[in-house]
Amino acid sequence: MSLYLDYNASSPVLPEVLDVMISVYKNTPGNADSRTHVYGTNAKKLVLESRRTIASILAVDPTEMIFTSGSTESNNTCILGIADYANKTGKKHIITTAIEHKAILEPLKILQNKGFDVEYIKPDASGRINAEQLLASVRADTVLVSVMFVNSETGIIQPVHQIGKALKSQSVLFHVDATQALGKLNSEIRSLDYDMMSITAHKIGGPQGIGALILKRNDSYQSPPITPLMYGGHQERGFRPGTTPVALIAGFAKAVELCENNLQSSIDGCIRIKNNFYKALDGLTYTINGDPQYCIPSTINISIDGLDAEAAFLCLGDDYAFSNGSACNSSTHELSYVLDAMGLSEKRKAEAIRLSWNGKEDIDFTPFVNIVRSII
Repeated sequence: MSLYLDYNASSPVLPEVLDVMISVYKNTPGNADSRTHVYGTNAKKLVLESRRTIASILAVDPTEMIFTSGSTESNNTCILGIADYANKTGKKHIITTAIEHKAILEPLKILQNKGFDVEYIKPDASGRINAEQLLASVRADTVLVSVMFVNSETGIIQPVHQIGKALKSQSVLFHVDATQALGKLNSEIRSLDYDMMSITAHKIGGPQGIGALILKRNDSYQSPPITPLMYGGHQERGFRPGTTPVALIAGFAKAVELCENNLQSSIDGCIRIKNNFYKALDGLTYTINGDPQYCIPSTINISIDGLDAEAAFLCLGDDYAFSNGSACNSSTHELSYVLDAMGLSEKRKAEAIRLSWNGKEDIDFTPFVNIVRSII
């Protein structure tokens, strides 16, 4: 079995989370919307308790949280769901970055084809966008700004606090894709000014197929003017019809609870692992893609001189599971659009690999680097 180093794509389900889900599947079989018997009542109670657990850790009201299938659905709901409001108000300018996940960029293309003006802010070689440049682009007809908290390919933290604080006094909605921040920057999430936020369970040891969209109420107690994308039921305040996945939600809540309780030990472990990786690289020529001072400790995007990334996957794939970017692009051999937006050379992009971990156990990178040396 190969060593898993692709936690940014998806993390293995934690044993404690799996135990909770198995218990729910065995003992709470009811539909949470069945009101005429105890099975439905018990399922509904469990969903309510799980919602409260997650909301408490995120410092939001439970009624501000909508369960979705994950961040992709949450992102699509924010982007496509703003269209009706934008058309009514005539505010059809949207600002985002060139390094967002495809779950942001693709629905934005849909809106562009419908006459929206979408502006893409590029980062510099640090992998970080300039907040002042983005804020200077805000216009009277700007309806939405959408910026990811942490880039999934580089691990670079974006200046969302500065942006959120500045937008708070303006009539512009601010959406944050916090997919890679949850479980790593929880206290920063709680202190952030935003209107909408996307999160998912499977990056933090929870199950795949469950996430959430936070729609925070403003000072006038109004929710962001998002139109639902699906119809057919009243679940999740009408935003997401369909049978509530009770076991997935319970697993999500357990994963969030665990990541909060173990946050510092996880961070310490991730720092230790990254330092071990640097030590193993001694003697090799390499470049870190993105400014390390803004990078989360669980991720490294690195170009090793003379190492073709595709060759690395072939030679190391039996023993190590890692990637060269976001899983949404893994079906193609195209070089990273994120690294391209950073202005990196073709050689550096072709040599780039991404490793990500969870900090629970030490990793000996010596065998990994020895194989790399044999390749180059």
